[in-house]
Amino acid sequence: MITVVIPYFQREPGILARALASIAGQQACPLSVHVIVVDDASPVPADAEIAGMDRMAQPVQVIVQSNGGPGAARNTGLAHAPQGTRYIAFLDSDDEWTPDHLARAVLALDCGYDFYFADLYQLGQTTAAFARAGRIRVAEHPVLPGPVSDLHGYHGDMFDQIIRGNLIGTPTVVYDFERFGAHRFRTEFGNAGEDYLFWMELVRGGAKIAFSSRAEVRCGKGVNVYAGSGWGSDQHLLRVHNEIKYRLTTRKLFALTDSQRAHIQTCVRDLRRSFARDLLHRMAHRKTLPWPVLQQHFRLDPLSFRGVAIQYAEDHFFSLDVAFYKGHVLIHSLCAICTTSKQ
Repeated sequence: MITVVIPYFQREPGILARALASIAGQQACPLSVHVIVVDDASPVPADAEIAGMDRMAQPVQVIVQSNGGPGAARNTGLAHAPQGTRYIAFLDSDDEWTPDHLARAVLALDCGYDFYFADLYQLGQTTAAFARAGRIRVAEHPVLPGPVSDLHGYHGDMFDQIIRGNLIGTPTVVYDFERFGAHRFRTEFGNAGEDYLFWMELVRGGAKIAFSSRAEVRCGKGVNVYAGSGWGSDQHLLRVHNEIKYRLTTRKLFALTDSQRAHIQTCVRDLRRSFARDLLHRMAHRKTLPWPVLQQHFRLDPLSFRGVAIQYAEDHFFSLDVAFYKGHVLIHSLCAICTTSKQ
């Protein structure tokens, strides 16, 4: 059996129905399919969405929970996977599979692999992600035995690949639940990093990886906690916070090479600059500051606040000492508030 786990939180009707229709349209899959939709306190309830659909051949189970984010919702789905589940497949509620996605995944996994992912079309794109990002040379990975030529065994260091430039899109993933059934997402990450850490733990656990060089998922428009947290959005500072947390957690959890540690340090430095720019932008435009996020971030990475003065100097062409002088009261106040919260 394949159990499909869908975390669900949407504000518009009709989105989940399209995702479920793409499951109902799967062809030639040799295994039975069970669907778990985890309603993460969605404004548009999952039950109402499903009630308006034609009956699916695959059973659909809806679990309603208080809002915990996509990682917590996926964990709920994993915890309720029925007995006999061999593979778990992830699908986001605003995305759609091609009709042969599950059949191709099973074909690849049956060649002795534990983890499968595929190329995909990201929101609004006509060029697939592998070609757009340029992070993988498909010809360097062996073609799997069988009737198709676009299924491959991943040849290389996937752990390093994830650190430097992740290839794996969550709605394309199918993996061996019988072998890796104890693994769960880290729920402290709200909108960035929890999926990367999950893949890294599977890789370090010995997962053998296959992939499709053909796009098998098209990402749709809906509530997307990552894509919806770009620069200028209310959620951007939280996203930067979580990305820094992800990098620091990676450094803490795993044995890394010197090169990997240096890469992570570079990423953290760049993210601290992004944190500083976001904070200065909010203050310059007199936007409300997200104090709970700032307090969490002070506990996580106090050095980010020092970067505010440096960024202020660069943006205003001040010398560093003048910038520190001008920013002293602001930074002192921010740190005082965050420290008070910590105590």
